[in-house]
Amino acid sequence: MAYANILVSVDLGGTAAERVRLAAGLARRFEATLTGAAACQVPAPDYVRDIGEIDDEDPKFEEKARAMLERACALFERSADTAGDHPVRRAWREALTGPITHLVEQARAADLVVVGRRGSDDPPRGALGAPPGPVLMEAARPVLVLPPRMEPAGSGLRGARIVVGWKDSREARRAVSAALPFIREADQVFVASTGEGARYEGAEDVADHLARHGAAVTTHLLRTVVSDGDELLRFALKQEADLIVMGAYGHARLREWLFGGVTYEMLQRSPIPCLMCH
Repeated sequence: MAYANILVSVDLGGTAAERVRLAAGLARRFEATLTGAAACQVPAPDYVRDIGEIDDEDPKFEEKARAMLERACALFERSADTAGDHPVRRAWREALTGPITHLVEQARAADLVVVGRRGSDDPPRGALGAPPGPVLMEAARPVLVLPPRMEPAGSGLRGARIVVGWKDSREARRAVSAALPFIREADQVFVASTGEGARYEGAEDVADHLARHGAAVTTHLLRTVVSDGDELLRFALKQEADLIVMGAYGHARLREWLFGGVTYEMLQRSPIPCLMCH
């Protein structure tokens, strides 16, 4: 597994520039192309009104949408340029459609998709924002979900200490495979399972597999006190991890919305970047 094209979601929110800089740093590190993507949905005409008003107003909607996309492109170019000493290969993709639809479409030619979470106290995403949940469900690609704010600011993502949240599922297997470029360069990898014995199944095999890729790896069985997500996050913070690797939405997404789950908890609370696969 190698990253040849890294796709980053670009919007006009307060954390967009840092997201692009981080993605550009990864593209430079892995010698990949960085592709920025932004889209804005032009509202459908309101046929209840007079047809003459529609003709007058629709061009204004499109004009505003194109102006926002132009600003997003400028932010992408500016932020990618400031991410390092050497220019990174890059491309730009924009469209007058829904941001989620566009990002998912562009993911067909990407090895890794970078999106940002919105914090509880952050303003709304606006017309260009693509939330991570639907992207994870629909993109069929590994998704790197960044927290609302990276600590320290501008620190980038090295992946020096990686926690693999292991459960013997298709989603977790795909996530481990997708994270190999990070895992091969990590200082330490922790394969951690939460819950009782059955969930630990395969952890030692996965650790041996990662060791063959050159990782310094250990396995850990975590006893759940509050919830699996809480225990995994507490373990990652204790190990000073800077990346969590895990499967996403092993249960139906509706069930996670109603009852909670590890994916839901991580998308709500994790201060650590999470590389996830569905």
